[in-house]
Amino acid sequence: MKIINSSELYIRLFEELSLERIESLENFVSADIKFQDPFNDLTGLDSFRHLLKKILIDVKDVNFKVTHRAWSDRTLFLRWSFEGEIKGLKKWKVEGMSEVSFDESGMVCHHFDHWDAAEQFYEKLPIVGAVLRYIRRRLMVS
Repeated sequence: MKIINSSELYIRLFEELSLERIESLENFVSADIKFQDPFNDLTGLDSFRHLLKKILIDVKDVNFKVTHRAWSDRTLFLRWSFEGEIKGLKKWKVEGMSEVSFDESGMVCHHFDHWDAAEQFYEKLPIVGAVLRYIRRRLMVS
């Protein structure tokens, strides 16, 4: 499969996240994909598939939108926003970047998400968030 085709399918996977799309991962994702974000570090298609299904179960009204793309050799850089509702947090919005690499056959083999979990997640939690916001204020340069 050509990298450009895999990249379009991969972006569509997230922008139109569904069980049907998750079940078709082997068409454009390597069996030994490496995925890493602030909460997860996993390897393998089954683990990645499980993570995506968990998102569908745990997050209501998932909305993922790619806003920018840039290429360097076989690596695609994506700027994105993610919104959803998690029980106990209400509406949650994250903005970040993904580094997505493709193997020689055009399959996605690495996906590394970069986003600020402290500011965009932990600070929104009731008790922990108050402590982190206090620490952030203390460290700010006035």
